[in-house]
Amino acid sequence: MLGPIHYLQLVIPVAVILIYFTVLYFIGEVKKNYSIVDIGWGAGFVIVAIVAFITRYLLFHNYSITGIVVLVLTAIWGIRLSSHIYKRNHGRPEDFRYVAMRERYAKMKYPKLAAYARIFLTQAFFMMVIGLVVMLGVGSSKLNSDIWYYLFLALGVIIWITGFVFEAVGDAQLAKFLKDPSNKGKVMDKGLWRYTRHPNYFGESMMWVGIGIATLSVQIGYFGLISPLVITWLLVFVSGVPILEKAMMKRPEFVEYASRTSIFFPWFPKKKQK
Repeated sequence: MLGPIHYLQLVIPVAVILIYFTVLYFIGEVKKNYSIVDIGWGAGFVIVAIVAFITRYLLFHNYSITGIVVLVLTAIWGIRLSSHIYKRNHGRPEDFRYVAMRERYAKMKYPKLAAYARIFLTQAFFMMVIGLVVMLGVGSSKLNSDIWYYLFLALGVIIWITGFVFEAVGDAQLAKFLKDPSNKGKVMDKGLWRYTRHPNYFGESMMWVGIGIATLSVQIGYFGLISPLVITWLLVFVSGVPILEKAMMKRPEFVEYASRTSIFFPWFPKKKQK
């Protein structure tokens, strides 16, 4: 089990997460745009990884190969995601989801407090849960068995790379498709989008599965498996796929596309009905 000093490796990153989302809240208030929380999501995990790494080194004056790998994988994922959302949202008005939330919270007695708690603190909570795998991967010592250590580490990296390709390539393919005026009113069904309606969400899930597998190479790393389970649940059943599907199903073209394309896990598409 963890000794008392080890708990600092969890307590310090958790405290940083709370401070981070509080700062994001005030930025959102100043800019009158809560979409800032989406931009800050990926970057927040990078900060968590860096803080966990520094805490590990200050406490024990050492680190593991897994710690470095998890730090690098988290940084690549987080920086790419935040920069992608920033470029996508730059110059645009507040996301319609947050506009609706503002209208709903405006009817409450303390609308700003409601926004802080329900938007920013809720995301802070999920970052704590999902970030657990990062804290453990970066902050824990390696297992005694070198065979299992390198097996879990290698398998995790391979799965992460697969997920990264799906997310990064899927996002790039969609961005290119949307920039072409001739595609106006059409549904993206080429490239990775031919095999899954949400290659970016599938890729994100796989990257966290990869980090979870890699973290099995450290002590009590199995606790980190809760992270990919939670983020996959969020993507598939809560904040990812359901919201987009509900909005897109209003378009007949998307309904036809959905009838032949897997919703999440990549699979060969059905033939178009004549």
